[in-house]
Amino acid sequence: MIIEIVTALPGIVAGPLEHSIIRRAKKAGLVEIRIHDIRDYAVGKQNQIDDYPYGGGAGMVLKPEPLFACIEYINEVARREGSQVDQVIFMTPDAERLDQTIATELSLSQHIIVIAGHYKGIDQRVRDVLVTREISIGDYVLSGGELPALVLVDALIRLIPGVLGDATSALSDSFQEGLLGAPVYTRPAEFQGLSVPGVLLSGDHEAIRKWREQQQLTKTRLLRPDLLQRPDTERAE
Repeated sequence: MIIEIVTALPGIVAGPLEHSIIRRAKKAGLVEIRIHDIRDYAVGKQNQIDDYPYGGGAGMVLKPEPLFACIEYINEVARREGSQVDQVIFMTPDAERLDQTIATELSLSQHIIVIAGHYKGIDQRVRDVLVTREISIGDYVLSGGELPALVLVDALIRLIPGVLGDATSALSDSFQEGLLGAPVYTRPAEFQGLSVPGVLLSGDHEAIRKWREQQQLTKTRLLRPDLLQRPDTERAE
């Protein structure tokens, strides 16, 4: 997979991409991440990338010219490489909320662009013409789209086959089956008077599976009952 991140603040996104699972995925050749600085496409004598909003109001808006030029460049390079961009994603709070279903769907893409907005947002014409999907990571506002872009990238990369050491690890994560995850334990079996549930020490795989499923249902019912209303998370009580 090739991921192109378009941002006005490349320093924010560069560091986290050099660690942990993402770093290993890059070294293994399973993903290539390219960071594009919008400022490289600034316009006018003042090298502007933003301007005041028409109609007044607080904040600044990222101009359309740098974003159009940057994405046109990415598409041109992709064509020269024999590739094609599958999705142009804009991270914004006024969009559908990222969940595991969306992450799984997007992880099947071969080439995506992720636009990290900043300031007050981006010119609507960019959204109308270039953006193919808009995604939010939650009902709150951050200073920019760089952190949401990193959240999306991490969620996608860990689902790429071969990225995680244990091929079943991602499949057992919270939300992968529409439920919250079951409690997990490791050694020692006894710690400060607290014991690991006996079923997990039993070696009975079917009993363990049933225990975990019940724990998932109990936790989801308590913390996220809304998930149980979805058709894909219906379970026998």
